[in-house]
Amino acid sequence: TCPQCHRSASLDQRGLRGFPRNRLLETIVQRYRQGRAAAAKCQLCDRSPPEPAAVLCEQCQVLYCASCQRRCHPARGPFAKHRLLPPPGAPPDNEGTAATGGRRAPACAEHDPESYSMYCGTCRGPVCGRCLEEGGHGQHDIKALGAVWKQHKTQLSQALNGVSDKAKEAKEFLVQLKNLLQQIQENGLDYEACLVAQCDALVDALTRQKAKLLTKVTKEREHKLKVVWDQINHCTLKLRQSTGLMEYCLEVIKENDPSGFLQISDALIKRVQVSQEQWVKGALEPKVSAEFDLTLDSEPLLQSIHQLDFIQMKFPVTVPPVPLLQLEKCCTRNNSVTLAWRMPPLSHNPVEGYILELDDGDGGQFREVYVGKETLCTIDGLHFNSTYNARVKAFNSSGVGPYSKTVILQTSDVAWFTFDPSSAHRDIVLSNDNQTATCNSYDDRVVLGTAAFSKGVHYWELHVDRYDNHPDPAFGIARINVVKDMMLGKDDKAWAMYVDNNRSWFMHCNSHTNRTEGGVSKGSTIGVLLDLNKHNLTFYINGQQQGPPAFENIEGVFMPALSLNRNVQASLLHFSPTFP
Repeated sequence: TCPQCHRSASLDQRGLRGFPRNRLLETIVQRYRQGRAAAAKCQLCDRSPPEPAAVLCEQCQVLYCASCQRRCHPARGPFAKHRLLPPPGAPPDNEGTAATGGRRAPACAEHDPESYSMYCGTCRGPVCGRCLEEGGHGQHDIKALGAVWKQHKTQLSQALNGVSDKAKEAKEFLVQLKNLLQQIQENGLDYEACLVAQCDALVDALTRQKAKLLTKVTKEREHKLKVVWDQINHCTLKLRQSTGLMEYCLEVIKENDPSGFLQISDALIKRVQVSQEQWVKGALEPKVSAEFDLTLDSEPLLQSIHQLDFIQMKFPVTVPPVPLLQLEKCCTRNNSVTLAWRMPPLSHNPVEGYILELDDGDGGQFREVYVGKETLCTIDGLHFNSTYNARVKAFNSSGVGPYSKTVILQTSDVAWFTFDPSSAHRDIVLSNDNQTATCNSYDDRVVLGTAAFSKGVHYWELHVDRYDNHPDPAFGIARINVVKDMMLGKDDKAWAMYVDNNRSWFMHCNSHTNRTEGGVSKGSTIGVLLDLNKHNLTFYINGQQQGPPAFENIEGVFMPALSLNRNVQASLLHFSPTFP
């Protein structure tokens, strides 16, 4: 009985060799061997680069190409008894022939040369036409092989997406843990510094007690560090296991052999689901905090010095003190701002969370933009070329503490962005630091920019790097939730101009308007002018306005957008607050 799929099988006289061959795994191994063989180079070649190795001498342990073997290792004299082998990773002759000659469709094990055409859901295996004619599957659940293959691939892909999301969360959690290490180090040093200052203010009788107290702080810090490192190692191990499973699944999904795929798909889906279930609730939460609940009471009389010890939370619980903004960590990028803060050392009162407030960029009322336990926060989607005021306060069960000092942050004058790989359709291919986009599909696919606009004037240009077979790329703006598997402008979340080699049209909600002569070709430049002060959108081709203003009365938050297929490649070229 298989421990993975729990299917039972009877062995014939061939024993384990009677089991069906795992063709999918064989193909993956074959690809790996071919990849290794391609890397084997002659070790005696004068050419640059060296020729591929043809043989390996078992005695000399040297790789030779064909010409170097004839010249440096002839099959005579002292070399006559040397054994020449294929280079490492090279497939046997029959495997190489099969790889170059194409893979034959798998035949039914019981009715060779009949090919598999259907799938028996009861027996959970592929069957041929003759299997069905003989009546062995008369009352079974029979389905088309291709349909089941696609269904199982979809299930595996969906399960794999779940593991991928958990792996992403695990990576973010590792970053959080490493930041926690730094906070523990910083807070530990703060506690030590305060402790030294207090002890040095006391009489000489405190010297020995000071050393004891320092040891306690160090032990507490080392304990916290050990707990966090143990958690990092444990999480890294789980992440490595999930990553290995994901890479194997991605190789399996690349296969186009339905029967080979279905041999292992059920078991693989279960493994992926089990891997996903390992990330139980609470697994991605730190086991310790960065705060040290150690407070030195220096008030007792001198005769009580030797009884000094740390007290933990013995003060009456009141509202938290003022948070300290860490100005060296506060920054802006494009239309987003990042703020960081911490509590002062030796603060006695617990903190349950923080409230971050930001004004409207014009000196208006403050509004809450974050409430939570984190001490680092990034706010996206702000206005460009605006000055924001930010402040933070802490709260606990006793109430809300006072505000911190106000920090002033200036967003960028000009929007600079790239294509966003995280929100792009999976068929989109990005390169050149995410500034160039093309597509793997003949159908139109959508990719968005990383910036979001809500006010002001913004202009950007795209360069047509490749234009084959007269496709219809579309350029414009979209909401974050635009449909990404069809041409830009066909739904109500996008406003676009699509263009061929002769003319262009404007499109929104699948409504085509303002046909205008003048198209694009390789080397053309498309300009997009978004004026949110006048609430309109205008397009340009090679520096000339294409038709009238395309859309008016547009309001809200918009992102640069592009749709294309595999016949087009486009690159971001220019950014400006106005049309140049």
